[in-house]
Amino acid sequence: MKNPESQFDYVIVGAGSAGCVLANRLTENADVRVALLEAGGSDKSIFIQMPTALSIPMNMDKYNWGFESEPEPYLDDRRMDCPRGKVLGGSSSINGMVFVRGHACDINAWEEAGAAGWNYKSCLPYYKKMESWVHGADDYRGANGPLAICTGNDMKLNPLYESFIEAGKDAGYPETKDYNGYQQEGFGQMHMSVKDGVRWSTANAYLKPAKHRKNLTVIPNTLADEIIFDGLRAIGMRYQSGGRQMKIFANTEVILSAGSIGSPTILQRSGIGPAKVLADADVNVRVDSPGVGENLQDHLEVYFQYRCKQPVSLNRKLGLFSKGLIGAQWLLNKSGLGATNHFESCAFIRSRAGLKSPNVQYHFLPGAMRYDGRAAFDGDGYQVHVGPNNPWSRGRIAIASSDPRAKPHILFNYLKHEQDVQDWRDTIRLTREILGQDAMSEFRGDEIQPGKDIQSDEQIDTWVRQNVESAYHPSCSVKMGSDNDAMAVLDEHCRVRGVDALRVVDSSIFPSITNGNLNGPTIMIAERAADIIKGELLPEQADVQTWIAKDWENKQRNVEATTL
Repeated sequence: MKNPESQFDYVIVGAGSAGCVLANRLTENADVRVALLEAGGSDKSIFIQMPTALSIPMNMDKYNWGFESEPEPYLDDRRMDCPRGKVLGGSSSINGMVFVRGHACDINAWEEAGAAGWNYKSCLPYYKKMESWVHGADDYRGANGPLAICTGNDMKLNPLYESFIEAGKDAGYPETKDYNGYQQEGFGQMHMSVKDGVRWSTANAYLKPAKHRKNLTVIPNTLADEIIFDGLRAIGMRYQSGGRQMKIFANTEVILSAGSIGSPTILQRSGIGPAKVLADADVNVRVDSPGVGENLQDHLEVYFQYRCKQPVSLNRKLGLFSKGLIGAQWLLNKSGLGATNHFESCAFIRSRAGLKSPNVQYHFLPGAMRYDGRAAFDGDGYQVHVGPNNPWSRGRIAIASSDPRAKPHILFNYLKHEQDVQDWRDTIRLTREILGQDAMSEFRGDEIQPGKDIQSDEQIDTWVRQNVESAYHPSCSVKMGSDNDAMAVLDEHCRVRGVDALRVVDSSIFPSITNGNLNGPTIMIAERAADIIKGELLPEQADVQTWIAKDWENKQRNVEATTL
């Protein structure tokens, strides 16, 4: 007999970027009971809430699942880190807080790949609904949503930010006033999910305002094991908590929001996945779904670093005394260098003619350091994090066993496709050209890496293989698509094909990766999925246009534009 206290209308697995949104929106109806399971615990740590401390929680086992890839055959057999959030807020509590929606063409590509209704004009109302943009509402931006978006310190605390933008303009690229609005392509200010100097994760934005609701039960520190079925209908979840095996039941639906690694592995442990993967893991096949764990995509990036001739870089702020002052100012006023992720200018460009929208992203940092926050070299420096963002290579995820504690096999196949290799060659050369413009001359010292001796295709290929890192955007491993696509695990309503009462809502459902950081699109799909799940009438398509470079078929860069 089922315990009434373990019975809910919806059971959501994962209190991350999508799960917190769903928990909030579904419990807006007081008659709907929702349980939210999360493997991690509290997000109250100062290291999570202080934006400048972003490198700390990502390097803590307490908050990070700590996944890594198999040896990557096209990266000299290097194993690549794949951090995922294990805390309330999920990866939105340990990420870099960069807010990027993706280009309209990226979202339109989802519908073109078979995810009916998932186009830019249909998704834009949800981008507006989710956000509170610091500069107010317009045709593209929202001002009343839960997720606060700002521009840090508005580039006021370091002259290098604007010099980078000017360098891009000098090189013939456009300036954009809002890359999340009408025009993504170009150089401009970067946006971040920070409110009043505090990281604005989905735990802060969505979960905390809803936690007082009597119809929402949050169950932290749980390890999701497998979905419970009655025939082919999902009726609950088996999970581990405090060393005990537990069960929880859903009268209406089970929703997986465990992320691009977690969701496909839960499906596979539950008997939904490629038959061979399940057989190798000694799991009985419930539904032979060949797309579960396939189509895996990610972004790669390198740190392009220069010495700085002026005493203005963040490298001067890495001493204990400076860190203490920064921390004190943040604790007292939530302001200063502690209140930003330091990526306050950025760019999106096309690496070659024939691309309708950007495929390369720049994060500019007025310091030269590693991702763990340590200085890359003595003295002042600056760097851009840069990489092509529309990879052609595809990877896969496969469980190693039915044990939920066993790490899955993850292989991204980075740089398997020759176009990805060529995109990196172009990116390195274009980046060197941009950073070599006169606008940077008063600051520009020696090129530290790649180093001016890295010039030929072969030299660039070797350096990239040895130095490239993941940008931590795994996605697309449980993709949406049309009925006639055997690899499409989900329909356009996020329902798992072959079973009933089971959906997936997180970044794993993207048919293809977007150009930019993924937290924004993930929250958007959760907002839209919430309305789909509730059966609410979806808003009309937004009547807007998008900036597209004129003569994009023939020119890699120009500042003239047409509209989409």
